[in-house]
Amino acid sequence: MRRTEQLAAFVCAGLAAAFTASVEAQSPAVDAALTVQCQSPAGGERQVCAADTSAGVALLRSTGSSACLLGNTWGYDSAGVWVSGGCSGEFVLGTVAAPGAAGSADPETRDPSWRDAADNYIWGEFDPGNGFLIGRSDIGTMYISGYALVRYLDQGGNDSFVDHNGTEQPVDLRRDIYSHRVLVWLRGWLGTPKIVYTITFWTVNTTDQDALFANLGYKFNEKFNLFAGVYGNPGSRSTQGSHPYWLGHDRVLADEFFRPFFTQGLYANGKVLPSLWYSVTVGNTNSTLGVTASQLDRKFTTGGSLWWMPTTQEFGPRGAYGDYEMHEELATRFGINYTDSPEQRYTDPGDNPQNTSLKFADSTNVFATSALAPGVTITGVDYRILSMDAGFKYRGFFGQVELFSRRLDGFQADGLLPVTAVEDEGFYVQAAFFPIPRKLELYAATSRIYGDDNAGFADSRDVLVGLNYYPADSRNQRLNLQVIDVTRSPVSSTFGYYTGGQDGTTVSAAFSIFF
Repeated sequence: MRRTEQLAAFVCAGLAAAFTASVEAQSPAVDAALTVQCQSPAGGERQVCAADTSAGVALLRSTGSSACLLGNTWGYDSAGVWVSGGCSGEFVLGTVAAPGAAGSADPETRDPSWRDAADNYIWGEFDPGNGFLIGRSDIGTMYISGYALVRYLDQGGNDSFVDHNGTEQPVDLRRDIYSHRVLVWLRGWLGTPKIVYTITFWTVNTTDQDALFANLGYKFNEKFNLFAGVYGNPGSRSTQGSHPYWLGHDRVLADEFFRPFFTQGLYANGKVLPSLWYSVTVGNTNSTLGVTASQLDRKFTTGGSLWWMPTTQEFGPRGAYGDYEMHEELATRFGINYTDSPEQRYTDPGDNPQNTSLKFADSTNVFATSALAPGVTITGVDYRILSMDAGFKYRGFFGQVELFSRRLDGFQADGLLPVTAVEDEGFYVQAAFFPIPRKLELYAATSRIYGDDNAGFADSRDVLVGLNYYPADSRNQRLNLQVIDVTRSPVSSTFGYYTGGQDGTTVSAAFSIFF
């Protein structure tokens, strides 16, 4: 095997040398502004050289003693060109011309569906990957990208619990293996690089849900951009485009309980100052899945988010959790998120509630009959969520905390209720580090949910530990193992890790790819 690798390296080096000579002969003059020098350290460690790689990168010439093999000892991502294993070289950066301006390197004329490291806010939760170019012409571009997750889940613990009304409820524990979540995106620009689009194919097999939707946008400038389509309501950090770069593949308990869901509507965003970003939204409802236009009332869901990155003016790709990038300077991020949503029951022909996104702190559906009072059904409620988050990254270490405050009031019901409002609070703390840089990550987290005592709700919590193993030289492929200890789960969803009322331990193993 060793001889085979050496032979392959020799052949590849010969081909690379021949190709480089050909390039030099045919293109003797390359604009210095479009090249970047990147040198691997003496020890062969990975070195990242910042560059605009949005239109691709090619090896112009090798300048080191070791072969530069694409995908092996050199490559590129949204942060720049990387080299390792002794590869050093001069790389040429591609350009994307605006219609009628072939060869332009002006950033305003480049394909704006590519993003800089800090530009992780365009499409929100459904932010596509960089992907592969399908086609490009004077009228537009199209790229394809995707995400796939295969997951094993094993939940243990109790088989029933008593809710806040004193009623015994079953606990539906699971053990299953699923091709859990799949997303495919087509995206690019049309007519002008300022008009961007993404078409999303989305499925979650564990909930038997499928969706096909499009987002359209106009990029005025970095301070203001306007979009229409499906997005995450901005009531928590995890709905603001950080997916799939979380520590686990799904949210921790408090985040899953408090966070809003996805709606359809308008959203605007931009960068006010070099380190200050914003997003504002107006949409139909808290959760658009399974909701038809005829079910909606005439009230809108509104929200907004501000986040500040004062030290490095970035927080990794998509504002990712974990410091895979091994920041040499302290990176910090502070955010505040808010959503206000008037919610309805959405009944089916059997008078069952179709709106299942809101739960009380004992996992009871807000719209289930007898949820707050025996025999009484809530048909409408105002849902408000406020969250604040803070995080840091430094040399492979990562820490983050998020605080939540949720208020349910304005109840509409067919009988008397014992309270006029239910207020819950909570938080999570998570931390991670890389004992082996960019290869093995260890992490731990805990979260708490403080149910409203005045309404008879108890507290809940989880504690978890996990690891991520990155087999390739990229964030985008990883194996995740995680163990969670859960006490009185208020979350009941086959989408994530939790089942309503669970007291016990959940073990999960998952592998994902993203491109």
